[in-house]
Amino acid sequence: MARRKVYLEDIPLDEAYRRFWQALERVGGARPRPGEAVPVAEALGRVTAAPVWARLSVPHYHAAAMDGAAIRAADTVGASETAPIRLRLGEQATWVDTGDPLPPGADAVVMLEHLQQVGEAEIELMQPVAPWQHVRPIGEDIVATELVLPEGRRLGPVDLGAIAASGSISVVVRQQPRVAILPTGTELVSPGAELKPGDIVEFNSIVLGAQVQEWGGVPTRVPPTPDDFELIKRRVARALETHDVVAINAGSSAGSEDFTASVVQELGELVLHGVAIRPGHPLVLGVCQGKAVLGIPGYPVSAVLTSELFLRPLLHRLLGLPVPERPRLEATMTRKVLSPMGEDEFMRVKLGQVGERVIATPLQRGAGVIMSLVRADGIVRLPRFSEGVHAGASVSVELLRRPEEVRQTIVAIGSHDLTLDLLSSAIAQRRPGLSLSSSNVGSLGGLIALQRGECHLAGSHLLDEATGEYNLSYVRRLLPGRRVVLVNLVYRAQGLIVPPGNPKGITSLDDLLRDDVYFINRQKGAGTRVLLDYKLKQMGHDPARVRGYEREEFTHLGVAAAVAGGAADVGLGILAAARALKLDFVPLLQERYDLVIPLEHYQGELLAPLLEIIRGPSFPQQVEALGGYDVSAMGRIISEP
Repeated sequence: MARRKVYLEDIPLDEAYRRFWQALERVGGARPRPGEAVPVAEALGRVTAAPVWARLSVPHYHAAAMDGAAIRAADTVGASETAPIRLRLGEQATWVDTGDPLPPGADAVVMLEHLQQVGEAEIELMQPVAPWQHVRPIGEDIVATELVLPEGRRLGPVDLGAIAASGSISVVVRQQPRVAILPTGTELVSPGAELKPGDIVEFNSIVLGAQVQEWGGVPTRVPPTPDDFELIKRRVARALETHDVVAINAGSSAGSEDFTASVVQELGELVLHGVAIRPGHPLVLGVCQGKAVLGIPGYPVSAVLTSELFLRPLLHRLLGLPVPERPRLEATMTRKVLSPMGEDEFMRVKLGQVGERVIATPLQRGAGVIMSLVRADGIVRLPRFSEGVHAGASVSVELLRRPEEVRQTIVAIGSHDLTLDLLSSAIAQRRPGLSLSSSNVGSLGGLIALQRGECHLAGSHLLDEATGEYNLSYVRRLLPGRRVVLVNLVYRAQGLIVPPGNPKGITSLDDLLRDDVYFINRQKGAGTRVLLDYKLKQMGHDPARVRGYEREEFTHLGVAAAVAGGAADVGLGILAAARALKLDFVPLLQERYDLVIPLEHYQGELLAPLLEIIRGPSFPQQVEALGGYDVSAMGRIISEP
């Protein structure tokens, strides 16, 4: 029987935290887990549940710290080069190696280099020796009964060594929180299954499980549960019996098959349903049988973010640890971003250092775009009621990568081309640690980004209608006085991307004006859009007559995906994109695609590997294999500064 109630609230984030922690504290649901003894060698990454006290001193005897002779320091008083002192072996001196125990009565070691052996029975010293010289006394490192490690310490490799050295073979650590992850949805199928329309590959539990492991917990991934209220309730109840936390994934919104909030309410206390954050608004928080139950939204970005905000601190509490803060830095936003009123938005950004500034470029904001997290270098929190940020504004970025990685990022903003993805991979292989960040805003947007000093290079294929030349006139107009180098990347085939078999018989731009043809366009400022407008004008056609002209995609692959998915009959793009999605292609013309690089970056060390790659022997061959590319001029300078 379907049980559905709409609970969605709009609770501010701080208030959501307060309610959740208070509800858990009332029942002890956030109390640190009890301890368990585990072998020292298996305790890496675990958290101590009690102090570790030394059972032994280290060393537990007076030990020679050097190879040489063990002696009594008092026997060497007065020794000098003019009045050397001789000591009898076996009576006043004993040969020792590093680590040997000192013989009874000895309190110092003379290094071999600082003594002379006289015959078989004596050694000679030419300077006095201080007591305890070159000796490791008992307890030099650790004294028996002293504190080795406190409670609440996450154990690293050297910690394990100290525990073992001080005489323990096991250590008491917090039991790892057990987290059950229950994906729900009739539409879910396992990775690798044959897909039909409406199927969704269930991968959120993989991501959530990996997060739980990273944060010190033990995940249990329950197989997907169909949208059946009673079945979901039974599985949640069963999971509560053997786990410390239950995370129900999906079903947290207000649809006809969203049962998570109702399940939580029937099994325990529904603390809240709906938090004023984006993405992740339909979050469910509850307490059942003294344990936390989280209803995590189904969209992947929402799932990752809400688990970061609530599951991560919960697991740290159960381990008796504070939540570690990630490093932050200040960055400059590349473009204006509007934010919804009344919600904290967590925006993913790509970062790179250009000159003295760190530049933050917003990524796709959709809650279902997991690649925005893959590509993200950091998160910018836009507070409630802020309305967003302006281009050029300074923002605080929570880093997902190390600061030194940000400094080793080549920032490319401009026109999309599949060659840039290939180039990114080649750079990572050639120079580990160096990366190429490519933002697709169109050729015009790339030149404007160069104008603002927001990138190291821009990909451009802007056609000048008056001269038929590519890029040069736009560079002169948009970057006056700026010393830049134009380097050719490729010549490429532009044409019409159509479904396999070209069912509507589209052969030219004239066909775009047919009533039965729906077109998918590129965004304003894209070189492909400029080319289309130029050709339509040249042919005397009004763009307004093209059905779908106003619908935009930001990449050639986006255009190809729209055609492949049946959302459009045709799009203008490159052959490589058509081939990637097994579509047909009607070639129309060849265009030049250049990299526009300011001279200071062209001559700098950061871009040197990129230039070496495109001028090398193997990379052009890889590009040519994509199809539709002429690489004969790749790496050639088109225009000097």
